[in-house]
Amino acid sequence: MSRRFTVTSLPPAAPAGAADAESRRHSVADPRHLPGEDVKGDGNPKESSPFINSTDAERGKEYDGKNMALFEEEMDTSPMVSSLLSGLANYTNLPQGSREHEEAENNEGGKKKPVQAPRMGTFMGVYLPCLQNIFGVILFLRLTWVVGIAGIMESFCMVFICCSCTMLTAISMSAIATNGVVPAGGSYYMISRSLGPEFGGAVGLCFYLGTTFAGAMYILGTIEILLAYLFPAMAIFKAEDASGEAAAMLNNMRVYGTCVLTCMATVVFVGVKYVNKFALVFLGCVILSILAIYAGVIKSAFDPPNFPICLLGNRTLSRHGFDVCAKLAWEGNETVTTRLWGLFCSSRFLNATCDEYFTRNNVTEIQGIPGAASGLIKENLWSSYLTKGVIVERRGMPSVGLADGTPIDMDHPYVFSDMTSYFTLLVGIYFPSVTGIMAGSNRSGDLRDAQKSIPTGTILAIATTSAVYISSVVLFGACIEGVVLRDKFGEAVNGNLVVGTLAWPSPWVIVIGSFFSTCGAGLQSLTGAPRLLQAISRDGIVPFLQVFGHGKANGEPTWALLLTACICEIGILIASLDEVAPILSMFFLMCYMFVNLACAVQTLLRTPNWRPRFRYYHWTLSFLGMSLCLALMFICSWYYALVAMLIAGLIYKYIEYRGAEKEWGDGIRGLSLSAARYALLRLEEGPPHTKNWRPQLLVLVRVDQDQNVVHPQLLSLTSQLKAGKGLTIVGSVLEGTFLDNHPQAQRAEESIRRLMEAEKVKGFCQVVISSNLRDGVSHLIQSGGLGGLQHNTVLVGWPRNWRQKEDHQTWRNFIELVRETTAGHLALLVTKNVSMFPGNPERFSEGSIDVWWIVHDGGMLMLLPFLLRHHKVWRKCKMRIFTVAQMDDNSIQMKKDLTTFLYHLRITAEVEVVEMHESDISAYTYEKTLVMEQRSQILKQMHLTKNEREREIQSITDESRGSIRRKNPANTRLRLNVPEETAGDSEEKPEEEVQLIHDQSAPSCPSSSPSPGEEPEGEGETDPEKVHLTWTKDKSVAEKNKGPSPVSSEGIKDFFSMKPEWENLNQSNVRRMHTAVRLNEVIVKKSRDAKLVLLNMPGPPRNRNGDENYMEFLEVLTEHLDRVMLVRGGGREVITIYS
Repeated sequence: MSRRFTVTSLPPAAPAGAADAESRRHSVADPRHLPGEDVKGDGNPKESSPFINSTDAERGKEYDGKNMALFEEEMDTSPMVSSLLSGLANYTNLPQGSREHEEAENNEGGKKKPVQAPRMGTFMGVYLPCLQNIFGVILFLRLTWVVGIAGIMESFCMVFICCSCTMLTAISMSAIATNGVVPAGGSYYMISRSLGPEFGGAVGLCFYLGTTFAGAMYILGTIEILLAYLFPAMAIFKAEDASGEAAAMLNNMRVYGTCVLTCMATVVFVGVKYVNKFALVFLGCVILSILAIYAGVIKSAFDPPNFPICLLGNRTLSRHGFDVCAKLAWEGNETVTTRLWGLFCSSRFLNATCDEYFTRNNVTEIQGIPGAASGLIKENLWSSYLTKGVIVERRGMPSVGLADGTPIDMDHPYVFSDMTSYFTLLVGIYFPSVTGIMAGSNRSGDLRDAQKSIPTGTILAIATTSAVYISSVVLFGACIEGVVLRDKFGEAVNGNLVVGTLAWPSPWVIVIGSFFSTCGAGLQSLTGAPRLLQAISRDGIVPFLQVFGHGKANGEPTWALLLTACICEIGILIASLDEVAPILSMFFLMCYMFVNLACAVQTLLRTPNWRPRFRYYHWTLSFLGMSLCLALMFICSWYYALVAMLIAGLIYKYIEYRGAEKEWGDGIRGLSLSAARYALLRLEEGPPHTKNWRPQLLVLVRVDQDQNVVHPQLLSLTSQLKAGKGLTIVGSVLEGTFLDNHPQAQRAEESIRRLMEAEKVKGFCQVVISSNLRDGVSHLIQSGGLGGLQHNTVLVGWPRNWRQKEDHQTWRNFIELVRETTAGHLALLVTKNVSMFPGNPERFSEGSIDVWWIVHDGGMLMLLPFLLRHHKVWRKCKMRIFTVAQMDDNSIQMKKDLTTFLYHLRITAEVEVVEMHESDISAYTYEKTLVMEQRSQILKQMHLTKNEREREIQSITDESRGSIRRKNPANTRLRLNVPEETAGDSEEKPEEEVQLIHDQSAPSCPSSSPSPGEEPEGEGETDPEKVHLTWTKDKSVAEKNKGPSPVSSEGIKDFFSMKPEWENLNQSNVRRMHTAVRLNEVIVKKSRDAKLVLLNMPGPPRNRNGDENYMEFLEVLTEHLDRVMLVRGGGREVITIYS
């Protein structure tokens, strides 16, 4: 096959150095940033890219040298010694952000160095940092005390539970960390991207607080080692007596702790590179200290160290005030008293008055470290919990006790318990010693293969530390005397660190090693916590924290460091290591709990993106770990647990309501989808019971040409009616095709959503594009909702200008809507004069909601006012119920029955029965019927062609010219709205109604006032209260000859109408109009001042030929009323008297 080649000239050869620089520049190029590619995401292109940085160029340079070609094939498994030493020299325990800031500092003011690809392996990148973070101050300062108080058995259980918790969490974390590339951010990143920004922000801030209080704990540990074991003379506050030593110690801790915190914060602010340089020193101190403990255990088996303990009876004595453990001593041939005698007696003479317990009991000296071969393990097997102020006593020693209630002198040199101890307290104090498992995941960006190194290194580190802790519990109980273990500050062993007495070659190895270890841990906490806060702030999910995302030019989080130091100072002011430890235990446990929850949720939902490379996980393990974390929270301290959960809950709700919208593909959306699917399937089991029925609204709104809602008051009414409960679907229909009108539909949907948010309507929006409005509304009614979550009520506005439309489809669409809701067994609410309905900010201070209960169609009329009065707009309106009684009804009994019915419904309302006597059909009724039928005839003509329409109108005009008196004789031209006219002609125009002169003596009545919110509808309407005539055929003919009356439709400027014979009027229409007129008279009379009138909506005629008459009936029924809601039930009971 042929190939085409393009030959280009090469540029001149570049120098070797330039070529190398060019190759380095290309080697660090990000393969994701292709030309023309737009990287999307929340400010971090790593999240939306499937690629990671390529390191092929760096791998190629490993084998450039020819001297090691013999070992080339083994380089992957056996690296060169130089590479190992280089990795050891570059070891750091700081998160990735710290490394970036250090590199920025190094590159300031000079040429930028090429960025090196990640080179850290499992051992240097994960294992050692986790080891250093897990081993800490609790191991050196409190583990021996925990073993002495709880005993070997309970301590073993405690350590096993805590280590199991972290191991299960590490398994879940490994699954999440290997499900794709995890950028720097550790647990915060994993939780937020797995459970969403709300959970991520809440737990991220809890993890930040835990890390900050961990820094305070390490600083307090540093000060305790400094003042208790290294330089006791540095204490500023001195106790005057033994009872004030604890308070003096706390004050010293506060002063020195604040100084140390200031120094550490200054070091971190100056540059993390100084912290980084000492990372290997801190790690070496931890490892050497642990090795010294094991060496001391081995040596104690055959050569125990000499640390004698002085006991008075079975009470342990503090070595601070004496040197010889005896009451008397021999000097030559003379017996003299010792310094111990002087501490318990009034003088140094033998005849001095001494303490009663001192007199009765002997002084004994035993070895504090008998060694592993002494069989001491049996004595230390069980617990010895103490209360505050109790003397530490040795079990099994003979003692002559004192009478009950004898006070103990706190100035005597006894070893006292400084706090009341119990199992749950010890769990809270011990748990921080197993935290730090996130160190590897925090450094995921520095690892050569994070998906392999994080699980392996973290699990190995937890296994190593767990083995050390469990073995330490057993070895401490086997080697150290129980009273020494329970001596928290080593007073019985000359003020030595208890674990140091076991170490080899010297206790100073442990003291100095633990001092530098705690210093390093404090610096690392003050380095990591601000960067975690900075990561949360830069995500933008917590608005008020955004200021802490800024810092120095190189990205150093200055403001976050300042806040961290202030929070850390709170822990310093607490001043007690034993009080601070349970606080940070809460925050770490909450973080671990949500890591397990994230893994369990992702596993159970089986999301397509859940494909972790780490296979040794299961949702049951994650659920067990989550349950264990929750149990440990309440075991440690139930009130601290509640406070921590309250803080997390408040942060969650704050982010939910005020935080930025983030789409991170989190599992909570999948969980919501599964829960919604389950709930919808449950709803499919059957319709809701009457007690659970509530209006699930489909609100039909109209949008203008700019896609803005025409009547926003409909959504205000929806908010008042729903109060945020149940289902609300706001639907609208656009005419056209989907391909042409899709952008307009999107704009309309966005406009409706904004209005829903402004009116606080919680629901869904649906915009349908259809070839005509009638089909679109029908589609919305049929397809709205999903499964059992469907609308049962349709809310729509009254077609206000229905008489003016050119094609008269408005009222036809409305009547079809009524028919379709009836066929679908849906309730229908029609609001007339919707522009006069109150908005949500308005308040009615008085007034009434009047219900006209004419026919019973399920109880909707009772339920709607009850729901409205729950809203503050209608809260002060009272409810009145009117019902209509016929001639043969007992109105008194009806009122009693209705009052009883409302009492059983638990609805408070005034009841009134309106009697409507049978009366003759009034002339006003005939007038309305005549107008209606004349309009119907004209509307039928409008379905003809243009030429036919003109001929028909001309014939009507010619036939009527001689018998109809014109109201405006100057205007002789008939004009109809035809499709060729502009849209502006479709506005409201005055309507001329028929005006009949009944006899010469009957005065002409003034025109009726227009309905509020509408344009003036007519002129010259006769007052229905003044004309009540009985019409016979003769009088009808005579009246016909008296004089005609003009009429005009609102869509017609000037209208001539035939006046048919009245005996030819449709008697059904006359009866219907008579009912509408009579009901309107009564309703206006009783409810003219009501804030809202609700009445039954009559159904449309079965014969479609009378549809136009139906609209006129409803107009007459509701005229002269401000706010009207026509209600039509859905064919089922919606309210019940039963509980």
